[in-house]
Amino acid sequence: MKWETVIGLEVHVQLATKSKIFSGSSTTFGAEPNTQANAVDLALPGTLPVPNEQAFRYATMFGLAIDAKINRRSVFERKNYFYPDLPKGYQTTQLDAPIVGSGIVQIQLSNGRTKDIRIHHAHLEEDAGKSLHEDYHGMSGIDLNRAGTPLIEIVSEPDMHTAEEAVEFAKALHSIVTSLGICDGQMSQGSMRFDVNISVRPEGSDTLGTRTETKNLNSFRFMERAIALEVERQIDLIEDGGRVIQETRLYDGEKDTARSMRSKEEANDYRYFPCPDLLPVVLDDSFIDAARAAMPELPKDRKNRFIDNLGLNDYDAGILAASAELSALFESANKVADNAKLCANWVIGELSARLNSDNVNLEDKGFTGDMLGLLVLRIKDGTVSSSGARRVFDILWEGEHADVDAIIETQGLKQVSDTGALEAIVDEVLASMTAQITQYREADDKKRKKLMGGFMGPLMKASKGQGNPKLFNEILQKKLNG
Repeated sequence: MKWETVIGLEVHVQLATKSKIFSGSSTTFGAEPNTQANAVDLALPGTLPVPNEQAFRYATMFGLAIDAKINRRSVFERKNYFYPDLPKGYQTTQLDAPIVGSGIVQIQLSNGRTKDIRIHHAHLEEDAGKSLHEDYHGMSGIDLNRAGTPLIEIVSEPDMHTAEEAVEFAKALHSIVTSLGICDGQMSQGSMRFDVNISVRPEGSDTLGTRTETKNLNSFRFMERAIALEVERQIDLIEDGGRVIQETRLYDGEKDTARSMRSKEEANDYRYFPCPDLLPVVLDDSFIDAARAAMPELPKDRKNRFIDNLGLNDYDAGILAASAELSALFESANKVADNAKLCANWVIGELSARLNSDNVNLEDKGFTGDMLGLLVLRIKDGTVSSSGARRVFDILWEGEHADVDAIIETQGLKQVSDTGALEAIVDEVLASMTAQITQYREADDKKRKKLMGGFMGPLMKASKGQGNPKLFNEILQKKLNG
């Protein structure tokens, strides 16, 4: 039997406010446990929540970015459950009247096809604390620094049918919220977390299968693997005569395994009721208009601008536009080098590879667009070869030196472009390659192009990698064809 996978996502996005959603406590990451939790966060008797206006502004900006309906009136409810890191015994969230209504996020797949993923709604809520299990010898510690941190939970419709679609949707959301500046996007720090609802059904069926929810995935790679494992598990279970049980599951990225966490709860299990401490929040037109005016360029608009104004192809423009950070660095570099394609190649290639392999952020490295722009300019004007430029990039990346020209000079990487000096090197090298010269001259035009590479290697070696390849090629052509 052929099976169809049905996937929906619930995405928790931590808003980049300086204080929590109902208290003045800081939201800065990395503080000592329980140093950023005040009386409101700890739910001490007599405390009352005060809504954070910036959280509403950020949620409104997200809604506008996905062409969603902004609900003028939103209401907070109490979601009641017991967990050690939830000191109040309930979570303040929105259920029946969320701030953001239905919207659309468009994704682009590897085959070039685009697809619209429907957003059911997005609501504001507070985060819980964090249980710490390491170094406690069979016990758990509780850190309430995150308690009360503002989130928007984005709930999709079950419109995705492959892991690729789910990952591309998650990446599109990451691109939108980081471009808006409403979230820092640091998934390793919990700034974005994904709950994936998965079910399978016979191909062609209109009836949804029983779904499971895999919670708290914090990387695109983990999401892809968790989906693959769960789809395989459900199909094997059904084909062996069993049935899928609605449950919450956890994925272990280090072991690449998943396990059942608990049976899945329904909304009535949480005994939702309107929060008596918080009045309904009503947004007027001026608030929404001000949020719209504060919105920066969105990824889709940035991509179109890169194509129309800078002549980038669809692929390069899409990769750059997806990241506000990379886009800013690219544009800064291009202002210096005035060569969009070459700057794009370096950002998408060498720079992105280093960010991934070192698992760091640009902000932490101190690597700037001006540095890359000057390096590209020196490639463009022939001062340094491509291989020499990679050596310069290594030194810039490691922070050993920040001056491109000084690195080229001190490292002896300046490319030789003196035709007289290069011609002497060509003559010397060709004198020892008589057999290859004869083979070249007896070959047809198609084969000659392949044989050319056999001369360029010795020439670059003789010039210690500093000979201008373009000039070497021109001189070589004249010598061999003369």
